Order: sequence, then structure tokens, then C-alpha cells
Amino acid sequence: MDFTIPESTQAMLRRVREFMDAEVLPVEQEYLGKSFLDALPALHQVRQKVKDAGLWLPQISKEYGGVGLSFMDYAMACEQLARSPYGNYCFNAQAPDAGNMEILIDFGTDEQKNKWLKPLAAGEIRSCFSMTEPNRAGSNPVHMDTVAVRDGDEYVINGHKWFTSSADGAAFAIVMAVTNPDAAPHQRASQIIVPTDSAGFERVRNISCMGHAGHDWESHSEIRYHDVRVPVSNLLGEEGAGFSIAQARLGPGRIHHCMRWIGIAERSFELMCQRAISRELGPDDPLASRQTVQNWIAESRAAIDAARFMVLHAGWKIDKVGAKNARVEISSIKFYVAGIMMDVIDRAIQTHGALGITDDTILSTFYRNERAARIYDGPDEVHRSVVARQVLKGYQS
Repeated sequence: MDFTIPESTQAMLRRVREFMDAEVLPVEQEYLGKSFLDALPALHQVRQKVKDAGLWLPQISKEYGGVGLSFMDYAMACEQLARSPYGNYCFNAQAPDAGNMEILIDFGTDEQKNKWLKPLAAGEIRSCFSMTEPNRAGSNPVHMDTVAVRDGDEYVINGHKWFTSSADGAAFAIVMAVTNPDAAPHQRASQIIVPTDSAGFERVRNISCMGHAGHDWESHSEIRYHDVRVPVSNLLGEEGAGFSIAQARLGPGRIHHCMRWIGIAERSFELMCQRAISRELGPDDPLASRQTVQNWIAESRAAIDAARFMVLHAGWKIDKVGAKNARVEISSIKFYVAGIMMDVIDRAIQTHGALGITDDTILSTFYRNERAARIYDGPDEVHRSVVARQVLKGYQS
């Protein structure tokens, strides 16, 4: 078993980390506790520097203007990008746009790619993904009320969505809607492109989450669709294939989520260690001398390393046998890494004392934003159930 990371990959990761340290973290520090809109002009400047450095769209092939990193190389880059909440955005590798680009590349028509993918990849527009509904359990994605009824060469869409991330300022939404109500459960819904300036598209509000409604990309919206008409040519893939397209997007995407969470845990760990060394309880009596803090540091170091190896193994298995045959590993990392990240953030906040809950450090932002990691893309309980069922099959006679 060889754990060596190729030199070319290490060089790429060094470049990304150095860029993050030099260009992204200073912007983050300047705008701590302020609105995303306040930071946007500075972030646009950083985005141009990313393009100039040849690091734009690390996850997308060169054909579409990206760097063309391999699946696992990009997973490792995600760890570095996540050291700041602005990292992925600056590299145009942010959700939901990154996932929507992948959908358009894999399932879009030439017309759809020209109209939507090209400006999205260039960073000229943003997008959103509209799937979750307030009156239906997000853990059962095949159970939804939003419908798209065929009327000649158009779909007429009616429904109510929320947690449509980054809808504020987006040019289009990819909407999951039931088009084939009489089909099997996993073949009822389709994915349809809906321009946000369509008649009947109503962005009701940005949902306040833990006291912050957010703005622009850094937000989650409630959306209502009132007889929204779009051409049938806006259908992505085949009618009724919405769920399978979503699964193709979400399975491997969980590797990138988990590596992002490891990046957040590493940044929090760095801040915890720096605070433990620099904070004195008295003259020549650093906080790091306390055994409790030492235990937090040791436990965090071991947990982060274990989580990383789990994720890299899951990614390796996806590469070898596909996401379907790696579903136990994918579900395992989804709940395990999210928990590790939250534990490390919490220890880092505790180490900082009162400072930790202020917006004078990035820790409160991490704590507020990342609690949702245990809910979105399948709550912990669902993923634990997947793992347990698969494990128990091996014990059934």
C-alpha cells in the first residue's frame, strides 16, 4: 500500500495553499462579520487573480476552461480551498455552481451548454439548484409536490421550494419537478432549467439561518413557482431521469464535501494550537500547558488524520468500482467527517474562550455555517442506516 502523493499533485496543492494564504485569507480577515455583498468587489478582484494564475475552475476539464484536475486531485485541492469560506467561490468551484456545471457537461444539449454552461464556467453568471421542499422530508427526495406539466412545447411548473442555495442573484435554477406522476418513484421527476427572470418565478425571501439571512451567493432562498412556463428544450437529460442525475451529482460530490470539511477542521485546528501557545493564564503559563487542552489537540489531530484517510479510501474505491459499489464508504464518511469537523470547531472555540464566539475570528462563521453538514445531502441518521443495513447483510444466512 503506497500513500505517496505524486509530486505534480503536491506542487499543485502548494500553489493553491500559497494563493489562499496570500490572496484569500487577507480578504476574509478584512470582512469578518460583514456582509458577503461588502466583500464582493474584493472577491471579484481575487477571482481575476485566480484566472491569471491558471487556477480557475480546478474541477472542470480544459475543454470548458478549467484546470482539468483528476477526481482525487481535486478532492485534495478542496481541503485547501475550504480553509476560508471564500475559497471555493474565488476559484469558481463553489456549490451549487460546480455541481450544476457537471450536470450541464454530462447531460446538457449543445444549446444548453452554449447558453448556460459557458457563462457559468466563465464566472459571468451564477446558478442555483431547486430541489428541497418545506412540506416534504428532504431525506426522501422522491417524495415531492412540485410538478411540471407538459403543454405543447412547454412545461408549466408549479411548486414551493426552499433552501434553494444561492438563488439570490442567480441567472437560472435547475428545478427538480414531477413530470411523470404515474411512473415508478425514482422515475417520476425531471430536472429542468428555469431562468430566474421567468414570469411566475418568485424568490420569496432569503431564509434566516442561525440569525443570518445572507446575500447573493452566500444565502438560501425560499422559492415559489406560479405557472412558470419554459420550453421543453430546457429539460436536462431524459424525462423522468431527475433522480438518477441527482445521484450522479451527489455521490462523488460527497467526497469533495468531506475534503472541504477536513480543510475547515484543519484551519480550526491551526487556530486552536496558535491560541493554546499564545494565550497566557499568567506569566510564563501558557494555555497549552493544561492537560485538557493537550487532550483536545491530540484527539483532534488523530481524528482529522483518520477522517482524511477514510475519505481518500472512499474516493479510491469510487475510482476503482464506481459510486454504487462504494455506497457504504460514501455514507460512512458523510456522517463521520461532519461530526469530526464539528467536534474540532467546538474545541477550537472553547480554547479561544469568549473570543471564540465572536466574529473576530472565523470560528463562529464555521460553527454557524457548517452545522448544516449533518443535515444536507442526507442527514446523519439516513447514512448510518445505509451503512448498518449493508453491514448486516453480511451476517444474514
